[in-house]
Amino acid sequence: MRAIRARAPSVVIGCTAVLVLGLGGSACADPGTGSRLTAQEPPVPVVASTNVYGDVVKQIGSDKVDVVSIISDPAQDPHSYEASTRNQLELAKAKVVVENGGGYDDFVGRMLRGSGNSSAEVVDAVDASGKRPAADGAFNEHVWYDLPTMGKVADRIADALAKAAPADGAEYRQNAKTFKDDLAGLQEETKQINSRHAGTPVAVTEPVPLYLTEASGLVNKTPADFSEAVEEGDEVSPQSLRDTLALFTDRQVEVLVYNEQTAGPQTEKVEKAAVDNDIPVVAVTETLPEGEDYVSWMASNIDALKNALDR
Repeated sequence: MRAIRARAPSVVIGCTAVLVLGLGGSACADPGTGSRLTAQEPPVPVVASTNVYGDVVKQIGSDKVDVVSIISDPAQDPHSYEASTRNQLELAKAKVVVENGGGYDDFVGRMLRGSGNSSAEVVDAVDASGKRPAADGAFNEHVWYDLPTMGKVADRIADALAKAAPADGAEYRQNAKTFKDDLAGLQEETKQINSRHAGTPVAVTEPVPLYLTEASGLVNKTPADFSEAVEEGDEVSPQSLRDTLALFTDRQVEVLVYNEQTAGPQTEKVEKAAVDNDIPVVAVTETLPEGEDYVSWMASNIDALKNALDR
């Protein structure tokens, strides 16, 4: 009995060491049964440009992914973000990278190329969307506010994770299906808004929410040069500001959709004009608020829009 007790721990310890190290495909024998114990595969390292895409990766990959979201602070403006050396190190280790694309987060591609990582699977949301610039070159790159696009992105993420960890591919694709089922419920809600409020004029401080407002049947009346200047961080011309403020003083719109993440003196004047004229303001952001996942966040945005229109 003493000899058995002396030997058993050494076998168990050796087996535990293999499991802890996570040497993919390694195995050892269970001393009690002689069966093979397969080592746990390490989680797939993933880098996402923002926590919006990071959250979608987590919903699809569950505990089998290790996700780093480069931008997660609502105070950060992704348009002007400057990536760090730490970001480049994380990208060097990533097996999957998820970016928005369309010029929104170009720093991801630059840093990935600089990291020397040429084997990572890259999921580009704009590319997945199939959307293309208009004839005049205008393009709204904020595709995470487009629910059908996010369903396509979910499928691409599942495929990329399955390539990195084939044994878990079926689980990734099932999780993507569950995510898309949730999106379908949200799309039904936008259709209901559309059926009641199609053609309703609204204003936005910049193009961020336009895919959502368009799916809801709403018509953007904001002067294009105003919203473009705000988005690019340029000075708004006095005439453009006057035209935008007139939307509220003359009650030409019924709702203002306000991007809290890039607020400034001009947008604050617009928000004040809406409030002063009893026009409801729906606040949106570009990154995921704390305590929300993608589906709950979009549900909150849709509810806020619905309540503003129904009041």
